[in-house]
Amino acid sequence: MADKTSKKSMKVAKKPAKSTTASNKKVKGFTDDERAAMKERAQELKAEARANKDKAAGESAVLTAIAAMPEPDRGLGERLHAIIKASAPALSPKTWYGMPAYAKDGKVVCFFQSAAKFKTRYATFGFMHDANLDDGALWPTAFALKELTAAAEARIGALVKKAVS
Repeated sequence: MADKTSKKSMKVAKKPAKSTTASNKKVKGFTDDERAAMKERAQELKAEARANKDKAAGESAVLTAIAAMPEPDRGLGERLHAIIKASAPALSPKTWYGMPAYAKDGKVVCFFQSAAKFKTRYATFGFMHDANLDDGALWPTAFALKELTAAAEARIGALVKKAVS
């Protein structure tokens, strides 16, 4: 028995091996805009849980997000909101990463991204995976948007209808 006790007391705790990676390397993290977008998304998820998918609260959030945009994005966002509501009234407005988006059964179908948000030269109107836009082996999922002509409005309306069909 004395042998067992002495063996236990003689065990020495092993130290973890030192890392072999260079400590001088600069780790690239998220940009300030990406961190802000993630924080906005976390807040949106919490708001969705509290509101229990309340369509009126979602529309209010979308209209607030659009109102905060500088021109010409604000005008584009307002017009897109009207087109989407008229083309697919079943879609629920909500914000998604701080942008206006429209969902079906809780899944985003389409969204509007202002040019100013990410400092790009054009706004984007896009569709997500749940949009029924499949057309053979190749189809567009996002469109650059600088202005809304009558032809562009008609095309967007038709695409939104098809996306929710």
